[in-house]
Amino acid sequence: MTQQRAKLRTRVPARLAASAVLALSLTAGAVATTAPAATAAEMPCKPRVYYYVYKSSGVNFRTGPGTGYKSKGILHKDDWGKKVGTKGSWIKLKLGQKSKSGLAKGTTGWVSKSYVSDCTPMQLD
Repeated sequence: MTQQRAKLRTRVPARLAASAVLALSLTAGAVATTAPAATAAEMPCKPRVYYYVYKSSGVNFRTGPGTGYKSKGILHKDDWGKKVGTKGSWIKLKLGQKSKSGLAKGTTGWVSKSYVSDCTPMQLD
């Protein structure tokens, strides 16, 4: 009987350790999948400086801060740019790469803040 107890004592810590590793890897996997699709190589991450479109359908990239201004084109999910100005509920962006609709890198325009979000660095402890 004592030999069986000794075997159980060595198995339990190993099983607990394996369970802990599995739980941590699942948690880390879930965190990684919630990050924006743009990679760090594509979009620098500096909160309140770089912004990306998070709405799935296209949004207008306008010549001025309001719906009365002409659209330069459409921005799609994960298009991004550097903030160069704000006015009310509008943000002026300078595109950091060619947009999915074909707008050139460096193009400036206005988009409603309700369609964009700044990047948020992830802290993995």
